[in-house]
Amino acid sequence: MKNLVGILLFTLLTVSITNAQKIEMNKVFGGYEFKQNDKTLLLKDMKEIMKENNEALALIQSAKTNQTWALVLGTAGGALVGFPIGTAIGGGDPEWALAGAGAALIVATIPIVKGFNRKTKKAVELYNAGLSTTSYQFQPTFNLKINGTNFGISMNF
Repeated sequence: MKNLVGILLFTLLTVSITNAQKIEMNKVFGGYEFKQNDKTLLLKDMKEIMKENNEALALIQSAKTNQTWALVLGTAGGALVGFPIGTAIGGGDPEWALAGAGAALIVATIPIVKGFNRKTKKAVELYNAGLSTTSYQFQPTFNLKINGTNFGISMNF
């Protein structure tokens, strides 16, 4: 029984160590793309991954606020620009002051988006720096062995 508890404890430890892997950053147009194990991460995924690192988690939560504000202001700005353009295309008398206000909102989102990019990049750097310097890239495989009245589990790396 002691051996079984030891095996289970080692297995849980191995799985938790394997899950703590580096997040990769790739520069893309307008910001960064984040991946872990070739899976593209969304902001909510990054919040879940970084929950153990309080400093990185705080930066990700602040970046989420920036993202929300940029979305709200950018959408409102786009609507204010689009409405007069649509009116002009339709042959009406457009209110170009609305387009100017919309353009101002769109310009106001630029520093907010830059702040979002800066905070997410810093959060990933903090998270990656907090990982163990020893690389655990092994993936254990488990085999169930049955021999007559005996059975067991083997783990290979």
